[in-house]
Amino acid sequence: MSWFERLRDGLSKTRKQLNETAGFLGNDVRDVFTNRLETIEDLEYALIAADVGRAATEEILADVRASEGKDLQRALMDALVLQLEPDARRAEFRKLGFAPDVSRSRVDPKGHVVMVIGVNGVGKTTTIAKLGQYYSSRGRSVMFAAGDTFRAAAGAQLGVWGDRLGIPVIQGADGGDPAAVAFDGAAARLARGTDLLFVDTAGRLHNKHNLMEELKKVRRVIDKADPGEPAEVWLVLDAVTGQNGLQQAKKFHEATPLTGVIVTKLDGTAKGGILVPIVRELGVPIKFIGVGEQAGDLQPFDSQEFVRALFDVDIPRA
Repeated sequence: MSWFERLRDGLSKTRKQLNETAGFLGNDVRDVFTNRLETIEDLEYALIAADVGRAATEEILADVRASEGKDLQRALMDALVLQLEPDARRAEFRKLGFAPDVSRSRVDPKGHVVMVIGVNGVGKTTTIAKLGQYYSSRGRSVMFAAGDTFRAAAGAQLGVWGDRLGIPVIQGADGGDPAAVAFDGAAARLARGTDLLFVDTAGRLHNKHNLMEELKKVRRVIDKADPGEPAEVWLVLDAVTGQNGLQQAKKFHEATPLTGVIVTKLDGTAKGGILVPIVRELGVPIKFIGVGEQAGDLQPFDSQEFVRALFDVDIPRA
């Protein structure tokens, strides 16, 4: 099964949510609608139900209303792709009719260290393993640092993945200082000349303030061991949490500015529209999305491909 097919199937719950609320997804859209204004009103309910958010929904509807010469489905697809473009300048190019390259063929991290953060339960450690496999299969040398020392067996879990993938893992003692593990990992990466280090981090301490302070500390010590790093901080977000996940993302972004978001478990929710407010409100790109448990079910995010899969239409790119 191709990635597009897996993505299409993974978005089936969100597609069903939209379909049941607005009744328009499908290639027979021109036959379904007889009154455009009534349809747009139904569309508003559908987008909000899919967790797109009210502010983004209003902008999408404004773009749809202004789209002369397009059927509703194509106008909506174009408006969604526009919302999923975090770069304001590129978004303006899109409005002028240009289509910037959004190919998912490569996600090249800046620098060499990627700090991976998020609350417990979102699949951080498994996601790191999938990222390790993704980059090592593309010729990059990879290391892991098991910095989630507060969760029982988190380090052991990452160690098992490392053994399975042939990726070195820097470990620390359970309950030990996660910053020390991060420092050792960054120093080892620099000494060995490894291309990429993914640093796992704690997702829960006894209160949110302590968690955020711990993440700031981890970031500082990485910079001490390997100046200028981490060049990337990626947040793993469970799509099932919807708007609650977005609020989590905002708190993390305030504590340690994000450079990207990885959205997992899109196959387990009807709230796939949450990708829109993530991009719109955080202003950071979605790097990868996940629709299953297998390594190949985590792939670089491509906004056009995502929207095509959501609507289950295989149409030429704009």
